[in-house]
Amino acid sequence: MMAQNLNLMPYPKEVKILQGKFIIKESFNVSVNNTSSKRTIKYVNGFIRRLSDKTGLFFNNVETKINDNDADFIINFNSIGKTIPGENESYELKIVDNKIRLNAETDLGVLRGIETLYQLLNVDTTYYFPNSYIKDEPRFKWRGLMIDACRHFMPVDVIKRNLKAMAMMKMNVFHWHLSEDQGVRVESKIYPKIQELASGGQYYTQEQIKEIVSFADELGIMVYPEFDIPGHSTAWFVAYPEFASIQKEYKIEDKWGIFDSAFDPSNENVYVFFNNFFGEMVQLFPSPYFHIGGDEHKGKHWLENPKIKAFMDEKGFATPHDLQNYFNKRILEILTKYNKIMVGWDEIYHPDLPSNILVHSWRGKKTLYETAKKGYYSILSNGYYIDLNQHIEFHYLNDPIPVDADLSDDEKKFILGGEATMWSEMVTYENVDSRIWPRTAAIAERLWSPQNINDIYSLFNRIEKINILLEDAGTTHITYKEKLLRRMINNYNVSPLVEFLTAVEPVKEYKRHFLGKKYTQNSPYTRMVDAAEPESRIATNFCKNIEKFIHNPKDIELYKSINEQLNIFINNREKIKPLIDKNPILFEIDSLSINLTNVAINTSKLLTIIYKNKSLTEKEKAKYDNLLNSAKKSYAQMEIAILPAYENLLKNVKIIKK
Repeated sequence: MMAQNLNLMPYPKEVKILQGKFIIKESFNVSVNNTSSKRTIKYVNGFIRRLSDKTGLFFNNVETKINDNDADFIINFNSIGKTIPGENESYELKIVDNKIRLNAETDLGVLRGIETLYQLLNVDTTYYFPNSYIKDEPRFKWRGLMIDACRHFMPVDVIKRNLKAMAMMKMNVFHWHLSEDQGVRVESKIYPKIQELASGGQYYTQEQIKEIVSFADELGIMVYPEFDIPGHSTAWFVAYPEFASIQKEYKIEDKWGIFDSAFDPSNENVYVFFNNFFGEMVQLFPSPYFHIGGDEHKGKHWLENPKIKAFMDEKGFATPHDLQNYFNKRILEILTKYNKIMVGWDEIYHPDLPSNILVHSWRGKKTLYETAKKGYYSILSNGYYIDLNQHIEFHYLNDPIPVDADLSDDEKKFILGGEATMWSEMVTYENVDSRIWPRTAAIAERLWSPQNINDIYSLFNRIEKINILLEDAGTTHITYKEKLLRRMINNYNVSPLVEFLTAVEPVKEYKRHFLGKKYTQNSPYTRMVDAAEPESRIATNFCKNIEKFIHNPKDIELYKSINEQLNIFINNREKIKPLIDKNPILFEIDSLSINLTNVAINTSKLLTIIYKNKSLTEKEKAKYDNLLNSAKKSYAQMEIAILPAYENLLKNVKIIKK
């Protein structure tokens, strides 16, 4: 059972609310009864700072005490945990008798417990923590976020603020996608032409990489790199064309898509290159894991090169997949020498590969389960592609191991967890946070909390508070919107645009790539579709309220509340029209605004018809159907987010034949 009115996320394994509360006073102090972990001391000092900022209290004791059993908040742990998936992250939190005690086996558990305590902060006339007992541990070992820093470069501050938000949500793996057709984003001292020619001038220096890895480690997060090979590799060949399968002049791609460029597996110098380059990179990334990508390569350039084709014939390779497996095995030898576990997207899976690799499933759960049955460790990203603008409910209910999974208990142990994946074709540093949060918080809960914590209404209630807490980490997922809108109209008064965006959302999945102009790396990502949230929580709640109304159409308070929201949508047309007429960047939303107004007006009509228990003739219903079909059309790569509510009402209205 979940305790009422606790906005915790991920929700702990065991929660008991007790009588009373711990009132926070300016004398509040913290003691750590183990001095072995510098990150614990730093994390606790940061917690005191955050608590002061949140409450406005002038604490007398701003530094952590050591071995003070009279302190208000006492922390105990036994050992320093390694920042790798599978380390003990459990903790026990007790708040009772004017004392807070946090006990954990490792300092990682301390970090996780502190985040739960911070979320427990409440207020009436004083700030307080409710007396409670919490015992918690993660369901899955691997709870990750991938950020693609290649298609659009993500500066250091973007990475850091998202790492802080990850720590708040008890995530423990940051997957850094560092090479693509659009750029290789690292500095190499051995192969300097990588940053000089293959990066487009945007890359992380080795000092910045060390800084990020250290920063993440202090948050209990492992950082591991991905260099996507043998495909997704055009940018490499701008610097080193001799390693390409087809000899030609290469340029960094600024378009999106799947390209044919690939490393030449028959060229021994390619393996010398990767031996040296990976040998350099492993010094920067102490993680035991190293991702080689391996996805979406069809082998076209391999088959077009007579030398490579002859190599395939000589080796007895019938297909490019066989040749890629040879390439992967050679890369595996290199990584094994450097004591790294090779990770790759599910295309790398091949029966010839040893089971000491990690398969990253992005195409579906079929491979996830197949590899688990054969003794390969795996993680899931299918269903967690947060760049596709799908709703939080879709991600939240996507369980790596659903109750009906055809796996034995021993086979389930091979599924380590999952990762949210933030591909960056359609985001820049300005709005990337809005595509990550708060939906990734729901994914974090799916990967941490017990399987039976899956009530979507509870999630909706808690996510509103958690969304604000995430901003404490420095994320811009709330503030980005009005900044973009002010830029569009060069004015402070953006409220009509904000209201409009509560009723619309970007198109889902990959539709945006095929609507309107072709996007490139240099396209503007500063339009209304970029300001729109992947999921409007106002629109989602509106649709949920329509569902409630259909089940109880005589609820007058609900009826009034829904109509109030509809009037906001309807009246917005008059406010937004002058802005559209004046600013060319907004011309493209005019038709969508008209459709939205018509949908809102007719939703109100349908609502009243059902409320008053009236009916429509078939001819009248046909008009509503026509509006539905018209309103389904997207404009400016956006769609009407309240349209499902309109459609739901239309399905439930009574029809009479005349």
